[in-house]
Amino acid sequence: MSEPLNGKKIAFLATDGVEQIELTRPWKDLQGAGATLELVSLEAGEIQGFHKLDKAHTFPVDKTVADTDAADYDALVLPGGVANPDLLRMDENAVSFVKKFLNEHKPVAAICHGPWTLIEADGLKGKTLTSFPSLKTDIRNAGGTWVDEEVHVSDGLITSRNPDDLDAFSAKIIEVMSPAG
Repeated sequence: MSEPLNGKKIAFLATDGVEQIELTRPWKDLQGAGATLELVSLEAGEIQGFHKLDKAHTFPVDKTVADTDAADYDALVLPGGVANPDLLRMDENAVSFVKKFLNEHKPVAAICHGPWTLIEADGLKGKTLTSFPSLKTDIRNAGGTWVDEEVHVSDGLITSRNPDDLDAFSAKIIEVMSPAG
């Protein structure tokens, strides 16, 4: 099996309230494609995943965002859930971390409510993206164009709407990150 992401290092930025499948599924797919992955969060220890509104598993944090440099990574993944991106967008270090990826034009993948953090990082002006439908007005107010698509790519920004789109989301991240992509 080909591993197109060998040598690529990808940060997953998440905290308590992350929609578990939006963390675990892309993680499994990107790891299977050969990428090295790290879970970056607001605090050391573990984060609490959720399945909709029910607590699910916990996940060990590799690094805190305050002690992490975006320059160490080739790409960023922002899983959704409602609480997760809401907490991230209120954290100065998390917002700064996301801004660095955007400013360096590195691939950033966000699903569901994940674009809330992109909005706070002032990273949507002139971009077209998709998300969970409830973010449509927020994205437009932040200068972006919202589309209702399974997956959308705009200037290295890879977005999807919800867990139903995970096949396309993961495949598009791999495609964009691959040497031929």
